[in-house]
Amino acid sequence: DFSFDFIGLIGLSDPVRKNVISAVRECFAAGIRVIMITGDYPVTAMHIGLEIGLENPDKCITGEELGVMNDEELCEKIKVTNIFARVVPEQKLKIVNALKKNGEIVAMTGDGINDAPALKSANIGIAMGQKGTDVAREASSLVLMDDNFASIVGAIKMGRRIFDNLQKAFGYTFAIHVPIAGLSLIPILLGNFPLILWP
Repeated sequence: DFSFDFIGLIGLSDPVRKNVISAVRECFAAGIRVIMITGDYPVTAMHIGLEIGLENPDKCITGEELGVMNDEELCEKIKVTNIFARVVPEQKLKIVNALKKNGEIVAMTGDGINDAPALKSANIGIAMGQKGTDVAREASSLVLMDDNFASIVGAIKMGRRIFDNLQKAFGYTFAIHVPIAGLSLIPILLGNFPLILWP
């Protein structure tokens, strides 16, 4: 009932956050693999993958291809594929389980109700605190307060530093106390020797 005149097209840009590129680079340097699972079209997903520096941005598996793959095929292809496009929620769970079957420790991020099964199945589910649903937060191990991928990278860095410091502390403790205990016990165990260290 209306007569429309074509005037032009409007393009909306949703740019990648500036800190994502450096965060992805840090992940690769730390031996962490980054995989993108999206509902976007493959061309869009591959362009974003190229922009943020994902490995093998030219390789993409679509939800349609995922639907006809068996678990063994997926486990094999997932070793070299880091982009999954046009994926439906139940396929996210399939991807997480395939990664776990390959012996990977999987951290999964998500914000929707549909992400809950994959978040629950992952070794570490990470929900978005600002725009995430209550269901996603309940299913997750961690909740990000700022919905920022760089925060995950920062948390991993801090966790690794704490773990490294604990290892050094235990190493120091054993290096000092085991010889002292040994020096105290050897004369007692061998019998006729005087005590080297008094208590």
